[in-house]
Amino acid sequence: MKKYKVKSGRRNLTLTKSQIYVGIKPQSFNTDPHQIGVQKQVLQHLGGFQMVTLKKNQHSLDDQLDDLRKSRSIAVGTHVYYAEGSKRPIIPTGEIFIHFNKKTNKEEQKIVLDEFALQIVEQRSTNFVIAKVTKNSPNPLKVADELQNISMVERAEPDLDTLLDEYGPEDRITDELFSHSWHLKNNGSVVDLNYPLKVGADAKVVAAWQRLGNLGSKEIVIAVIDNGFDLTHQDLNQKVFRPYDIWNQSSSIIQGDPRFTHGTPCASVALAAANGKGIVGAAPMAKFMPISGTSFSYRATEEMFDKAVNNGADIISCSWGTTDINFAPGDLKEAVIAKAAREGRNGKGCIILYAAGNDAIDHVNYYGAHPDVICVGASTSQDKHADYSNKGRELTICAPSNGDWPIIAARANWDEGTSVRGDGEFKYWADGRSRGREYKHFGGTSSSTPLVAGICALMLSANPDLTAKEVKQILSDTADQIGMPFEYINGHSLKYGYGRVNADKAVAEAIRRKGGSIATGGSTSGTTSGNNTSTGTTTRPSTTTPTRPSTQPTASAGSGLFKFEVERQAAKGYGVQIGVFAKYANVLIAAEASQREFNRPTIVNINELSGKTVYKVIVGPYFSRGSADSVRRQMERAGQRGFVINLDQFQVLA
Repeated sequence: MKKYKVKSGRRNLTLTKSQIYVGIKPQSFNTDPHQIGVQKQVLQHLGGFQMVTLKKNQHSLDDQLDDLRKSRSIAVGTHVYYAEGSKRPIIPTGEIFIHFNKKTNKEEQKIVLDEFALQIVEQRSTNFVIAKVTKNSPNPLKVADELQNISMVERAEPDLDTLLDEYGPEDRITDELFSHSWHLKNNGSVVDLNYPLKVGADAKVVAAWQRLGNLGSKEIVIAVIDNGFDLTHQDLNQKVFRPYDIWNQSSSIIQGDPRFTHGTPCASVALAAANGKGIVGAAPMAKFMPISGTSFSYRATEEMFDKAVNNGADIISCSWGTTDINFAPGDLKEAVIAKAAREGRNGKGCIILYAAGNDAIDHVNYYGAHPDVICVGASTSQDKHADYSNKGRELTICAPSNGDWPIIAARANWDEGTSVRGDGEFKYWADGRSRGREYKHFGGTSSSTPLVAGICALMLSANPDLTAKEVKQILSDTADQIGMPFEYINGHSLKYGYGRVNADKAVAEAIRRKGGSIATGGSTSGTTSGNNTSTGTTTRPSTTTPTRPSTQPTASAGSGLFKFEVERQAAKGYGVQIGVFAKYANVLIAAEASQREFNRPTIVNINELSGKTVYKVIVGPYFSRGSADSVRRQMERAGQRGFVINLDQFQVLA
């Protein structure tokens, strides 16, 4: 089975085709997929494609997909892939991020793009373009693989989409009504049960409201990026502000799919309205910006953050991500997050939060590891580490969630619950006792993250001039160090971050930095270290890799004196192509450098491409592919990229 090796972030992925699934883009939303050979729709939105299975017939999956591509009802068809060691389906979106050698010019770059029939979508810089495949291009994985072997290309990365984890509780359960909201103020018991909790094991949100003298500002906007928003819910429907759906590219949020319910409880923990009808979020006055459609795709990631920033989000809460190293975000996505965290809010930076993840492992969600992100873990109603909550040095803070007793959150009206613990009300409630059909038990780092997002909204209500970095610093400096003292090194714990969030202290510090009074009735209860001098910042080892010296000639090179002999070369054997040039002066430079540095013979293919003369510089010839590949490896070790080609392809020109 053919395998493709492609770059994805900081990883090199080896991908193989699925033998069951394909991806399709119908020409119209009205297209009935079952009438064009589709047996079952598995996922409706993955990289802009529908992932489907096809009705079985005598043809192979490749042939069936080729037939679909010829159909007038299908705009695009693609294979679905899997990375080695992973069961997550992957779809290439068709776009490729190409970093050219800095010494290439636009004309030389165009030659490379034309060779693969690529169309420029966006020119990000003089040497970085986003291109997409056309009907005349090979599949994007093959293109990216071959581009990576061209000397004029430093890096070629296909845009891939895959499923990301939603960090909800393991049983997907939650709780209801303000008197039940122990995570906001823990009085030591569950209202309707004889179940003991630890007094004070909460986020001190009620005390923060008391200090503010209100429930926060109506001017603060919390963007929640997720799937499954019930915008008709009584705790959310009056708060919606500039919604956007990535999957359908509109302000009309997709609702009603029972596979997606996660966004509704997450949003409610942050900002459920204080309307007397149900629960109350940490920042009940804040505006709610739902951005629907989580995605691994770089372009979709860029779009979701750009929409949040451009539409006025102050805080961006993300209870999803991955702990699979194959799908770590990489430089491109990290740049998107960094841009929002540093340029949002008119330069003060959007406050961005990511869940640490629920895998019970010793590293956090790779999105949460970003240095500009507030990475949130989970603590319990007993003020202990939640066993499922991921640990790691990038963890910023923890916040109350399930693990002992769950919290309460809103439930989407199409939520079918889970039968993990049985049917009936156990699908929604840990103890099988209903507290209302609009709510359910909830938890996980999916819940602790929007709780901290709501607390950030209270901090900005107190002091809207705080920068994103200051908010992260304050949260870290004012957190309560729960657990054992020896678990903290320089103020930081791998289990708790800088401690359990304390909304009251954080709001007090926000007020102090504004120059206001902090003695307005708030509580400062909770265990803390008196000598906590931690900075609240997290660092990671440098991921920068040394770049090799370039032997690529510049476009302006070509002056000087060259000695050469010319003879016709038979179109037989193999060679190592090291460049494609539009200027003959650059051909001379490349040939001279090759002969000088590697003492190898050089041949040149002259051809016409898009009405222009182009020159392919090839080291060779060699009798066998193995000999040519051996030379390629020697050259690569010396810093010169190239790829093996069969010289027979030039037969008509010989």
